[in-house]
Amino acid sequence: MPSVALILAGLTLLIWIVLTFFRGAFWQLRAFDDDIAPHQIPSVWPRVVCVMPARNEAETIARAVSSLARQEYPGELRAVIVDDHSEDATPDLARTAAQEAGATERVRILRAEALQSGWTGKLWALQQGMASCEEDAPEYFWFTDADIEHTPDTLARLVSRAEQLRLDLVSLMVLLQAKSFAERLLIPPFLYFFLKLYPPRWIADTKARMAGAAGGCVLLRRTALEHIGGFAAIRAEVIDDCALARAVKRSGGAIWMGLTRKSVSLRAYQTFGEIRDLIARTAFTQLKYSSLLLLGTLAGMLLTYVAPVVLAFYPQPVVWRLGLAAWLLMAVTYLPTVRFYGLSPLWAPFLPVAAAFYSCATWLSAVRYWLGRGGQWKGRAQAARVTRS
Repeated sequence: MPSVALILAGLTLLIWIVLTFFRGAFWQLRAFDDDIAPHQIPSVWPRVVCVMPARNEAETIARAVSSLARQEYPGELRAVIVDDHSEDATPDLARTAAQEAGATERVRILRAEALQSGWTGKLWALQQGMASCEEDAPEYFWFTDADIEHTPDTLARLVSRAEQLRLDLVSLMVLLQAKSFAERLLIPPFLYFFLKLYPPRWIADTKARMAGAAGGCVLLRRTALEHIGGFAAIRAEVIDDCALARAVKRSGGAIWMGLTRKSVSLRAYQTFGEIRDLIARTAFTQLKYSSLLLLGTLAGMLLTYVAPVVLAFYPQPVVWRLGLAAWLLMAVTYLPTVRFYGLSPLWAPFLPVAAAFYSCATWLSAVRYWLGRGGQWKGRAQAARVTRS
């Protein structure tokens, strides 16, 4: 009769065979790397309005606004920076950056109205910015965050892909910083886990139900947004980017998500605590606030990522060989992500360490939700626990 260790070893290897060969090839990054993909120039460049929500972004807003002003877009482009009641110098710095770039007519600053009940802060800011541009009647909205710096050709690449493939939503996962030890250990896994959860090939497949997007850089066709009922349709969503993609795809729209190194996040996560909070902000939301899903996810993470390492050191030969094979598949699929960040391949075997960290952060996410502090962002609890009488 097979031992428990042998059963676990066989199960972990089976899991990694499925992930490697039957999960939409999520780990093969070149297939959806927008930086190396060809882009066909459209015959007519449509009008675009960029909306950038900003709340307490004094450290990054100037570079983010300057990158918008430097866009080499052949068509008409206007940008609205929505100040979401910042408590620092964000609006002044944004205004100065626009003036220094000679883009005061192209970039304007708007102060958002008081946050309405039932809305998350970011979606309310986006709604305010979009509503202020109704007279411009753009064909596309470009939504980007106030901590991202884009290269001058970013918008042109987004629009050319949308026009060429007749897409309603195009999003790019920007390059997060991986400079500190904590970032190098934990940020590439953030990308890896996200792609595993939302395989880009399945997202682009109109016949598949999978839908996802990267909220830091989203190009959305205006008619597609109107078709789903505007932002009001997803106004309470904490993971707003994926909710938006899901709504667009369910309504019959075509969506696509890819990667880029040309657009870079300016936000640094120097400590393990900062990355822990990044994960904890939405982890339990992703699990639909379900305790059962939480327990299943934690068990699944241990079985998938930690068990292969433990079993690789088991004394029984057949067990350690199966465990080592699973660990090897894990490292092989993670290696393209490590290379995408320009890191040494020696980081690839350490994915289990990151998985254990993410599991702890997911548990913390649930605890914060139960304490009424879920979805913490910029001083707001956006996923406060709903109490039932």
